Amino acid sequence: MNLTDRDKHIIKDHIDRGEPLPPKYKVMLFADAPEVELIWQGKTSEVTSVVLPFQSIEQIDEPRSEAHQQFGLFALNGGGRQSGGWTNKLIWGDNKLVLSSLKNGPMRREIEAAGGLKLIYIDPPFDVGADFSFDVDIGDQSLTK
Repeated sequence: MNLTDRDKHIIKDHIDRGEPLPPKYKVMLFADAPEVELIWQGKTSEVTSVVLPFQSIEQIDEPRSEAHQQFGLFALNGGGRQSGGWTNKLIWGDNKLVLSSLKNGPMRREIEAAGGLKLIYIDPPFDVGADFSFDVDIGDQSLTK
């Protein structure tokens, strides 16, 4: 364990006040602490259990013509991603709401039947509470994206 005198003082102060340790010290002190944890100012441990419906905006799942199919590692067997009953999904939204909906919603059965999730990529910024909408001018009209 490699703690500075300042680290020891901070840890002692938290213990004396009965407060939880800052996450960075958990990794230093406890062997069973998670290897990776996202930490940012204002992060909460609030859990969301909301279930929102997903709306399909666009599907791109047409198989390539036989002349253009790849072979080997990326071969298309039987044509199209739809043939397996599951497609990759790009979901746009607040990560807490999306993850809660995947875990608690009707899509969970579909996910489990397909063998579970293999990857979830969440693109920052995290939990900043900002509105990232912007106006797009198309001809003489304007819409908010």
